Amino acid sequence: MGEAQPNTLDSIELMRALNSDERARIGKECVWRRFGAGEQILDRRDDSRDVCFIASGRVRVVNFSIAGREVSFDDIEEGGFFGELAAIDGEPRSASVLALKQTVIAFMPPSLFQQVVSENPELASVVFRRLAKMVRLATERIMDLTTLGANNRVHAEILRLAKPNLQEDGSAKVRPIPVHSDIASRVSTTRETVARVLSELARDGLVTRHSDHLLVEDYHQLEEMVEDVRG
Repeated sequence: MGEAQPNTLDSIELMRALNSDERARIGKECVWRRFGAGEQILDRRDDSRDVCFIASGRVRVVNFSIAGREVSFDDIEEGGFFGELAAIDGEPRSASVLALKQTVIAFMPPSLFQQVVSENPELASVVFRRLAKMVRLATERIMDLTTLGANNRVHAEILRLAKPNLQEDGSAKVRPIPVHSDIASRVSTTRETVARVLSELARDGLVTRHSDHLLVEDYHQLEEMVEDVRG
């Protein structure tokens, strides 16, 4: 793991409200590092408080059970960020983060992050909305784990992955195609269960597998199937 070449914060969604000069100035105060696929970026036991901005690449937020089973929470794409909880409250990291492919990260000191956000209300609003989304998603997942069977938890996860790409005709693409083990990790079931559920959905014409994406043919019908069980 070596030092990355000089980079900018231009691709970071949170920083787009700033002008190019401000982004350049702030970028110079960050520590830039490059990580290979599978390399750990943050460990849950870390005492660091930096906020991490993904200049390029893709990462996964995970935890591990005592038995070593991986529990996956989220994948974050280029332009996103993570680690803000520790920067805000000074508490230990809540999860570990791994690079899914070659990734360049800008590590921003917590004091700088707090200063930048406090001086720019538009950035603060983005952070607040992100935190609200995290709470809502966590609440939804807790409810799913306690009220839904494994089959319906897989359905609910497919809906979550598809929702950002929902089209007017009710279809939605999930790209890249989700890996069975990843879905299983997120909804606390087995790869075999995920494979069986996806095969059933394909047989019923609700999903179609393509070379580079999974197409949900009828998002609303799948949503009704989950809501009927949730009650």
